[in-house]
Amino acid sequence: MVRRFIAELGHQEHIEEVYLASGKQLRPNKNGDLYLQVELADRSGTVTARLWNANDTVYRAFEDGDFVRVTGTAQVYQGSMQMIATRIARVSPEEVDADDFLAQPAVPVDTLLRRLQALLRSQQDPQLKALAECFLQDAALMRKLCRAPAGVKHHHAYLGGLLEHVVSLMNVVDRVVELYPQLNRDLMLLGALLHDLGKVDELDFERASLGYTDSGQLLGHLVLAISLLDEKLQEVARQTGQAVPEELVLRLKHMIVSHHGQYEFGSPKVPMTPEALALHYLDSLDAKLHCFQQLMDEDPNVESSWTLYHQSLGRKLFKGRGASAGAS
Repeated sequence: MVRRFIAELGHQEHIEEVYLASGKQLRPNKNGDLYLQVELADRSGTVTARLWNANDTVYRAFEDGDFVRVTGTAQVYQGSMQMIATRIARVSPEEVDADDFLAQPAVPVDTLLRRLQALLRSQQDPQLKALAECFLQDAALMRKLCRAPAGVKHHHAYLGGLLEHVVSLMNVVDRVVELYPQLNRDLMLLGALLHDLGKVDELDFERASLGYTDSGQLLGHLVLAISLLDEKLQEVARQTGQAVPEELVLRLKHMIVSHHGQYEFGSPKVPMTPEALALHYLDSLDAKLHCFQQLMDEDPNVESSWTLYHQSLGRKLFKGRGASAGAS
């Protein structure tokens, strides 16, 4: 039987399919009756499911990270697809094709890694190039980078998503520095690598369900990235007999801690150098364009040139008339 992926679901479509469960909650409705809410996922996306008239037995029948077979109906509600379930039952992992739940970057990981290596090895500053080489020669770190997502839900939230985001950002940097000569290309390339590198330890991606590690919850990827950088700075000093100049180190660390751009978005500092400012905006551009495109690609309103209204964005997105024409 052909699998029905979440991105393919239509309004009022009957569903009986296996999904990955996470974020389960037993909640009361306005009348005080309990219902189960759970996030369901496969490699194409996620959907929130609700099962009415639930109880503690239903809640404890499966755990976050389990595969579950769900019977119910898909429906569009307030601009988003949701599922009203009538039955949710745990399924053994042996009965599941893991490929149905592991999304991959559009470009093969091996190709992305080669591009990362080529860009970092094209740096002109010998000390920054040596520092970059310390990261590239860390086989365990590179393996984690090739598997890590960039987020757990929206931002390149799939295996290899972090590498895809980093390489995309580095490709943009490589073009932008030609237009803005005041930017230091070598710093920008290293900043693109380092800004989210702490996510290899912040995020838990060993199971099909993405989540956060203890260090991720307690420290976050900005602190973890600074720690990784400090390790490699010591390593490059041992290997070359010469420390990376203090000002270059400060500029790199500042790019890491300021790349969210604003205090309320988690940056302990706002950008105060040209490279930090450029990295913040280019990072935001890549993440937001990826999310925009994903929302359009996964939009259930296939017969319209507009997506459904997205509460988080406060708007609909225009897919173009060709999208609706192609669907009819």
